[in-house]
Amino acid sequence: MFEAAAGNQRRYGRRGFLSLAMASGVALTASGCGLLGGSDDSGSTSGGSGLEKPKIKVSIMPTIDVAPFHLAVQNGYFKQEGLEVETVDAASGDASLQKLLSGEVDVAYSSYTPFFIAKSKGNADIKFVADASSAGPKSTEIVAMPNSAVKSVHDLAGKKIAITATNTICDTLTKSVMRDNGVDYNGVQWVSIPFPQIGTAVKRGDVDAGFLTEPFITQSAKVNGTVEIIDTASGGTKDFPTAGYGSLGKFTSASPKTVAAFQRAMAKATKESADRSKIEPLMVKFSKVDDATAALTNLLTFQSALDARRLQRVPDLLQQFGSIPAKIDVATMIVPQASAS
Repeated sequence: MFEAAAGNQRRYGRRGFLSLAMASGVALTASGCGLLGGSDDSGSTSGGSGLEKPKIKVSIMPTIDVAPFHLAVQNGYFKQEGLEVETVDAASGDASLQKLLSGEVDVAYSSYTPFFIAKSKGNADIKFVADASSAGPKSTEIVAMPNSAVKSVHDLAGKKIAITATNTICDTLTKSVMRDNGVDYNGVQWVSIPFPQIGTAVKRGDVDAGFLTEPFITQSAKVNGTVEIIDTASGGTKDFPTAGYGSLGKFTSASPKTVAAFQRAMAKATKESADRSKIEPLMVKFSKVDDATAALTNLLTFQSALDARRLQRVPDLLQQFGSIPAKIDVATMIVPQASAS
């Protein structure tokens, strides 16, 4: 879902690489999108013969919802499918999408919003290959300082609110909870700041409030003293689909076996991600938080298989806000789903 990273590339070797930083797939109930880094892959290659493209590039962001992806690398699930994956870091969902549109990567992880906006503009034939996450309780929040004039969602009208970028899940969820509570969001000044810096900006008074995901919510509360104003994964956006993996139609049509291999590896890793003990060490190592913060972090709901009816909530909400001009039929954007082998 979420956006805050570097811009360098890494290739997964035999030991692989773990980078951490919003369906009917296997889920883990726990919330948040947090920072993550890299590691090595220890799996051996088996099967995967006949893949149209055995080496692919995937753009990612340092968010907790890519944990299953990194577990797939770490445990060799991609290699077992005959697939070699190279990652390219992106600073935001829109940046990740641009890497896909430019041909720099074959698959892009992003919050869903940029994908649908690009589709609505006719910029690309976007296809979804795998789900990533849904917002769980207290996984995405608007935060402020205890002594701030912003005490509730009703105080957000006309304020400066920090988000990673406009037309992402950040402002979409914020607008939704404001509207649900009868608050006008049209006068909000959106300020683009990377997730790791939002808490500090709120504390300094550069902004009145900020949109955060985990583990940044927990970390900022501990370091900066920020407090929750509202849980944006509530009301009309409860269990809202936040992020997934997209590609271009020309790739998915030309490489169906490659796409299926990616999906099988992700499905297997997503099932494994239901064990929280596999996620917390990644936050400690790659989000640079301590054990106590990792233990307190609210994890999001990890997803793998895509469900058109559930995902339809995203473009429908975007259309309501005028972010896209007309209805988008999500079912036409989802490629066939392969299950874990």
